[in-house]
Amino acid sequence: MLPGADTIAAIATAPGDGAVAVLRISGSMALDVFGRVYRGAPLRPRQQQCGQIWAGSRKLDDVLACYFPGPRSYTGEDVVEIGCHGGAYLTGEILRSLLEAGARPALPGEFTQRAFLLGKMDLTQAEAVMDLISAQGERALHAASEQLEGRLGRRIGEVQEAVIGLLAHVEAYIDFPEEDIDPDTGLRLLERISGAEKACRELLATVATGRLIREGVRTAICGAPNVGKSSLLNLLLGQDRALVSERPGTTRDVIEEAVRVGGYVLRLADTAGIREAEDEIERAGIERSRRQLERADLVLEVLDASVPRERQPDLVELAGLRPGQSTRVVRILNKVDLGEHPSWGGEEAVRISCVQETGVSDGLEQALVRVLGTDGGLSGGVSVNARHADCLRRTLEALAAARAALGEGLSPEFVAEELRAALNAAGEILGRTEADDILGRIFSSFCIGK
Repeated sequence: MLPGADTIAAIATAPGDGAVAVLRISGSMALDVFGRVYRGAPLRPRQQQCGQIWAGSRKLDDVLACYFPGPRSYTGEDVVEIGCHGGAYLTGEILRSLLEAGARPALPGEFTQRAFLLGKMDLTQAEAVMDLISAQGERALHAASEQLEGRLGRRIGEVQEAVIGLLAHVEAYIDFPEEDIDPDTGLRLLERISGAEKACRELLATVATGRLIREGVRTAICGAPNVGKSSLLNLLLGQDRALVSERPGTTRDVIEEAVRVGGYVLRLADTAGIREAEDEIERAGIERSRRQLERADLVLEVLDASVPRERQPDLVELAGLRPGQSTRVVRILNKVDLGEHPSWGGEEAVRISCVQETGVSDGLEQALVRVLGTDGGLSGGVSVNARHADCLRRTLEALAAARAALGEGLSPEFVAEELRAALNAAGEILGRTEADDILGRIFSSFCIGK
């Protein structure tokens, strides 16, 4: 259904009781629907007015309302936003009165979908709205804001423009051979295709880091028994989440929590101490630790600074992490309050004392910047998600096929066909496609009211 064909309404704030709540109406009849339940000063564009909401002869609440005429509104349609007291029952009654006045309930993401369909934003910006809402750390918030401002959309648009230029030239040669148009099928055309491929690869290189920023960094705390793994977890969380004991083998299972450090969200897993264990339950816990290390994006290897280096095995190596593997490792020397053994001299590590609660915040944050990067390794401040990556890979495949067809001296029609495929794949990222099923999947993940 096209935007404006009907008028929708929803509660735009989170479910539950609160001090205030916001309801939103959008559509060609938004002002009429609101007027049927409102008593107060007439609404003026983009000015808040105080009034009352009534359900028949029953007053529901004193409210503040604001009218945004289309197209200068979030959705591009006429929009009315109502601020009321935030009781769950009260907001439900106000929504009920709006539906009885002629609106219908909004579907998840329908307000943003209408904004997209009316050209207020491209699909990457629409996705950024949900990323902004779900951001759990500073870097995720920054990445979502950059995408909402259109930075990723512009980068994709540049790829599209490059492919359009290539396709236009090849098709002009095909359609108007009598005009003596230079086919440009030599080195110059290959260079232009390679340039578009390079832009796609740069964006694809941000996939892994984009996941770390959006979903959090899977972080495993590993070490020998009694080096302070659980103490470090508790210190990072600011609470006693894990049991701390001098007895080896206390941690039998993987304990998972999340904490913000240096703008990143670390999804911490406190693992059992890795050693040779006779206890069957402890052995099972150690095996889980090894699996956790294999899946981790980041490993915090905790060592005892007071014990000679040669008496502590390289647990990361024992767990099977190979040099060059994507997992980043940060070494942490704990118990520096007991004195650091000379064998650790010159070791690049974060030096802390869980007992004295020193060295964690600054030292660990600096280490994260070192291994994860100040900007997460993003290309031009943008990162692509899994959907974007799939489209970019198909764009690259089509460009590679066009380059191969050109190199083999095939007819220009073959080159043009592959360039069209590349253009369509890139277009899916911005939503310039007729694939309604793709749009449906994206907007169905939104919360109602957005």
